[in-house]
Parts: sequence; C-alpha cells; structure tokens
Amino acid sequence: MSVMPDTWIREMAKTKGMIEPFTEKQQRAGVISYGVSSYGYDARVSREFKIFTNVDSAVVDPKSFSPNSLVDRETDICVIPPNSFALARTVEYFRIPRDVLVICLGKSTYARCGIIVNVTPLEPEWEGHVTLEFSNTTPLPAKIYAGEGACQFIFLKGDTVCETSYADRSGKYQGQQGVTLPRL
Repeated sequence: MSVMPDTWIREMAKTKGMIEPFTEKQQRAGVISYGVSSYGYDARVSREFKIFTNVDSAVVDPKSFSPNSLVDRETDICVIPPNSFALARTVEYFRIPRDVLVICLGKSTYARCGIIVNVTPLEPEWEGHVTLEFSNTTPLPAKIYAGEGACQFIFLKGDTVCETSYADRSGKYQGQQGVTLPRL
C-alpha cells in the first residue's frame, strides 16, 4: 500500500468527486487548519452536534442505542461537558475509490487540549458524510469549532483492487448524511 500525496488527492477530488466540497490549499489564517496537506486532507466539522447527556440515566448500548441520551445542537461552537462525548459530522462528503482505504487521525490542536477525535476507517467504495466522535478527556468543558479543521484523512492505495467493497456488501452506513447514530 502507498500513502497518496496532495497531487493525487487534488486530482481525485476534482475529477472523481472524492471530496466535496474540496479545499485545494490548506487554510490556516485564524482557524484550526483544513484542506489538502502534503499526504492527507484535513476535514472540517459541520455545525451539527449530538452531545451526550445523562438526564434520563440512560445506558449506552451499541446494540440498542437510544437517542434519548443525546441533545441536538446546531451551533458554531459546541461545548462538550467535562469527561463527556459528542458526535458530529464532516462538512465534506467523501466517495472512496475501490482500491483505497482511508484512515483518520485527530488534529494536534485538539489532541493537545485533551480532545480526542475518533473515526473508523473509510472502506473501499464507501461514501457519505463522516460521523466524527469527539471525546473530552479533561475535567473542564471543551470547545469544538464548526467550519474548522477536526481531523486528517490519510489515503492508502492498495497494490490490487479488493474483491469485495463496502458498496458490494451494502454496508449499513453507505451514503450516510448528517450525524449518524449506531446501527445494528
């Protein structure tokens, strides 16, 4: 597998719609950076957030997830309570080629503040808005800035095309839009 450079990312975004909307050059002035980088793409977080709350003493069960444990917010700045968690989504819509696997890492700006961004791999031929998981590991409230960089996607191109893609097996998160909750 090879890590794909900025030139490949730019070409795939422009000719194949791999990332829409696409920011061709990294934006940094007064914001947490986003856009294409040397070997990745720094995606932005949208204004849609689902913040975990314990108002109803709900239990988080991935097999039977209750949206009652979340509060919806549409805002430019999301405040995550101490030692809590929020879901969000990317501004960008991704279309992953059949011979590519994408991994995601959090931005150092957030990591250095105790905010962890988790994203599962984007599999070959998956498409949609990426649901982002933000964990506030600190004992203090933490801010997430909508419209700014949240994480970096790294594109790994396989030496051969996979036999079965995410689309082939009708993956349950295919084409997701908005913040998507767990599905079984």
